[in-house]
Amino acid sequence: MNSRLLIALLALALAACSSLKPQPGPEKRYSATELLALRPGDFSWPAMSTAGERAQREAALADIRARIALPPGPERDAALPRLFDLVAQYNLEIDAARPLLLQALPTLAGRDADYQRALLTAARALYVADAEPALQPLLTQLTASKPFAIAAYTLKAANPGYAEFIRDLVPRQFPQWRDDPRLVALMDDVATVRLAQPPLADLFAAPLRPGYPVLYSLQRRGRADMGLVLVRGADGRFVRDAGGRLFAQPQLALSRSGLPGTITNGNTPQGVFTIVGAGTATNPNIGPTPYLHSKLPVEATPAEFEHGETPAAWSEAVYESFLPPSWRGFSDIKEAWLAGRAGRDELLVHGTTINPAYYAGTSYFPGTPQQGCMISNEDWDPATGRLLASRQLNLAQAYAAAGARADLAGYLVVVELAGQGPVTQAEARALVDAAAR
Repeated sequence: MNSRLLIALLALALAACSSLKPQPGPEKRYSATELLALRPGDFSWPAMSTAGERAQREAALADIRARIALPPGPERDAALPRLFDLVAQYNLEIDAARPLLLQALPTLAGRDADYQRALLTAARALYVADAEPALQPLLTQLTASKPFAIAAYTLKAANPGYAEFIRDLVPRQFPQWRDDPRLVALMDDVATVRLAQPPLADLFAAPLRPGYPVLYSLQRRGRADMGLVLVRGADGRFVRDAGGRLFAQPQLALSRSGLPGTITNGNTPQGVFTIVGAGTATNPNIGPTPYLHSKLPVEATPAEFEHGETPAAWSEAVYESFLPPSWRGFSDIKEAWLAGRAGRDELLVHGTTINPAYYAGTSYFPGTPQQGCMISNEDWDPATGRLLASRQLNLAQAYAAAGARADLAGYLVVVELAGQGPVTQAEARALVDAAAR
């Protein structure tokens, strides 16, 4: 069959699969009262039934194989970005797609920045070691800061010894690098000296702005392990259940690319976000469970960040005003500020309609990484696709109850903890206890 015709037929097959999920419509927004009244049984997602998920996966697999089978030329080149998106999401045909990526890498200097970004992101997500030989010579030819940074991070992931090479190259290739938030973050990542993290107790006790609830998302550096999310109420106390146990449930802040937070589709950046409400997404990988609408600095206006009128314009000093004094000189916690300046947006706190089985055997299983949001697991009925249990709904309702605000206004702090393995309940309790002293 002609490859062009095959791609067209597969597009029709994928369109047919769209009947497995509700069709996009006006987004539903929730008040606190509406959010608190919801129950898991209020939601269903047909694509999460066994039959629906299988049909979706089989269509994706056929699409992947059709793209791999295309002969060399412009049509295959154009098919590669979507190919590697599907390969990474479904963890399918990774070996079969590898040669196409390795053949394309040496040609990227002559491509536009968006195409470079897409394929370099695939190299970081899927083929770090294999891509290393092509990346060092390519790095010296990249003139746009975003693909340059992606290539540099991937090269360093392949061999940390490249940090010095990158550190020396950036000022020569980008003399104005201090004006580019992505390159500022990259240079901090390859710096010879890293500042010690200030006391976490200070960050946990910080008011941010008094009278607003705060989510604390505790993650490991590199994000390859499951984190935990806590809720601090508008009264400054962390939420506990009737038995006095701290509310602390798993949350993943890892993207499929594994890139840092200043890069499009990278991990959730560290730092302070504002929360401006809750809604139901139209993204089929998020599903119907209400998300909490978190916004980065710059993405949100200063007034949105303050939850009130303010004459201030965005500046680093305005961002620092949300941090306790001991944290204001610590560059890692300013990743959210840099990410906002770099144009990142729509990093939401949400559930998932991606099958965890795609990531079986990973260190973060049963997490389902996506494109930089903070994700809580959900359980769906395999027969009907109805929601059975949702950590996302639990989190959103704990936040709504603790905030006591109809508009659900509040804050989110993402911070990395030292150590390895999933963040534990014992670590969270120790941090909360230390902040209360």
